[in-house]
Amino acid sequence: MRASPNAVRFAFQPLYSLHTGGIVALEALARPVKGSVHELLDRAHREQRLAEVDVALAADAVRAEARHETLLPLHLNLTAPTAAAPETAFDPLLDALARARRRPREVVLEIGPPFAQVWPEQLLAGLHRLAELGFRLALDGLGRADLPFALLASAPVDLLKLDRTVLGALPSNAASVAVVESLLHYTSRTNTRLVATGIETEAQLTAVRKLGVRIAQGNLFAPAADGVNWTHLLTPATPEPDERAVPGSLAAPRVRDFLRPASTLPQAATCDEVRTALAAGDEPTGIVGVDEHDRPQWSVDRTRFLVAVTGPYGHALHARRPAARLADSPHVIHADAGALELLELVTDADWGRTGDDVVVVDEQGRCLGVVLVTEVVRGVAEAKVEEAAALNPLTRLPGSETVARDIDRRIACREPFVTAWLDVDSFKAVNDNAGFAAGDDLIRALGRTLTDLASRLPRMTVSHVGGDDFLIACDVDEIGKIAGALLDTPWSAEGMPVTVSLATLVCATSTISSYREASRRLAPLKKRAKAVPGSSWVLGRPDTERVEILRGRRPLPEPRPILDHTA
Repeated sequence: MRASPNAVRFAFQPLYSLHTGGIVALEALARPVKGSVHELLDRAHREQRLAEVDVALAADAVRAEARHETLLPLHLNLTAPTAAAPETAFDPLLDALARARRRPREVVLEIGPPFAQVWPEQLLAGLHRLAELGFRLALDGLGRADLPFALLASAPVDLLKLDRTVLGALPSNAASVAVVESLLHYTSRTNTRLVATGIETEAQLTAVRKLGVRIAQGNLFAPAADGVNWTHLLTPATPEPDERAVPGSLAAPRVRDFLRPASTLPQAATCDEVRTALAAGDEPTGIVGVDEHDRPQWSVDRTRFLVAVTGPYGHALHARRPAARLADSPHVIHADAGALELLELVTDADWGRTGDDVVVVDEQGRCLGVVLVTEVVRGVAEAKVEEAAALNPLTRLPGSETVARDIDRRIACREPFVTAWLDVDSFKAVNDNAGFAAGDDLIRALGRTLTDLASRLPRMTVSHVGGDDFLIACDVDEIGKIAGALLDTPWSAEGMPVTVSLATLVCATSTISSYREASRRLAPLKKRAKAVPGSSWVLGRPDTERVEILRGRRPLPEPRPILDHTA
């Protein structure tokens, strides 16, 4: 019972990078003429031919994709029992790949349920065999399938595909958010990637982007179809007005800063024409094939191409053939994207092409030039060095410019916010009595507390402006948690009790015109806070002279003079 193209057709659904907006892979989805693919596989299982039919479907998917010549990484679906089958069971798939001039490393095998129908040890052995053949592996249906945690922790996979049933509750369901956050933590610790599937709404897209998911697919972007819509690209991820800027980040280099002229040829160019262009005096590192609208269709890496055409019989085999047969899908990024987004594009799209040129495009997808990954790496490293130099050596927190930028952004977006000034009471006395080392330890402890708060409160930014002074900007509903964490902590230096003062300014929409004005209005509030005995918290507003003492002991009133009525 072989799955035939006459009985099963294949639709292809793109996977997108949420950072760059580009297509990074295609998933082949079987569509039987009659019934569903699940029914087809159930029948094969009952006939004890599951592996045969499953692998035949994967092989037919390779042949169907070859007709489109997308050159993108291809995702193929296999059941867990098939993944545990002997290596010889995969000969039809390997043969189809060879005929399509595909290598196993260009294929991701998505291993899906049922997992319970195969012994975990047998499945793990099968997954390792597939990895040794060169395939990249993914576990599919996470959150819906019967996937044991022990297998998740042991499987040699590169991707985890989170099922749509988990993502369907985003963004309003806190439990679903927590699940995604925990999986992102897991993938960051295991050097794997999390893929969000079944994205149907803009709200879900915004939620997964903010959580940090980097790859997604779903009908919101592009439904599964017989062909691939190359003109459909996502809008690259850019900071929204309500997204928190990363504390301490300086003006990061942009892709446009590294732009070089591209060596281009028509997409129908032959291998001989590419070889001639590569032999030109300026020695380009690669060639980009473009269509009649200057949109990139393929790219050729100099080294890989010349190895192919100069080897035994290489010229005879390839010279008059289209260059696209030896080309790769182009790594494409928008000119205004950040340099870090470019590095993520390279690692997201193809794990074996991290040194290739990246094609830079405009809003219409037209080729503007190329950037060299090595130059971008050097530029990002230099920016990181500059950023590190701006951090306070004690707390590793940035200077006042971080809060200043955040406040000016909030004012421009007409957002209500709170800005606060934290100060240690009598810090000179701490240094004089406990010593400078104890004073430094106290500042480090305050810095760690503020850093931890900023990691847990998504809209908080913090700066260490020097000495014992810290600036904070946050949402109105966050300041209570910040004040509690700072004022409830029993601060001390070498056993000497220490108190702190927190001055806060609540700024409603349009009540503050600039960071400079906010800092000017904070100054008298700081004096009021330091006049309150004990650890204190005072709150003011730009539109009133009234100051509220929310924490701290109010000073006793001055005693009234006693009048002598006997005089």
